[in-house]
Amino acid sequence: MEHLSHTDKSGKANMVDVGGKKEQLRVAKATGFIKLMPETLQLIKENLMKKGDVLAVAEIAGIQAAKHTSNLIPLCHPLLLTKVEVTTTIADNGITVNSLVKCKGQTGVEMEALMAVSVALLTIYDMCKAVDKNMIVEKIVLLEKSKSDLSI
Repeated sequence: MEHLSHTDKSGKANMVDVGGKKEQLRVAKATGFIKLMPETLQLIKENLMKKGDVLAVAEIAGIQAAKHTSNLIPLCHPLLLTKVEVTTTIADNGITVNSLVKCKGQTGVEMEALMAVSVALLTIYDMCKAVDKNMIVEKIVLLEKSKSDLSI
């Protein structure tokens, strides 16, 4: 097993020093799903939920979450994000949330992409909990992460 980068030689938590890494374009995409009852989906489609526009609020919450990742995940670096996109898509049995996060930096943005999806899904849960007691948040997954050299 490889050495874990976020622990020191004695096994204590350690924030990785990325200061020696070159700045690159970093991109990550994530997805997740929340199962909802058909009646709940209909209320969302018709914008009849008491708390407001579920999809718009969830997308904004996801963007905010990505921007605050380092405040919530102790060993994440604060990053200057250049793009955060959160989209929601209604399916037959629930809602899919996708995120795209970009930055020019020395470390990746996968945690920000996962955080965006997670908080967007939890926001949907919160906004629908009064009418749907059977919701299931599932399949939160990192789809892709990449880094490429910046052109000069």
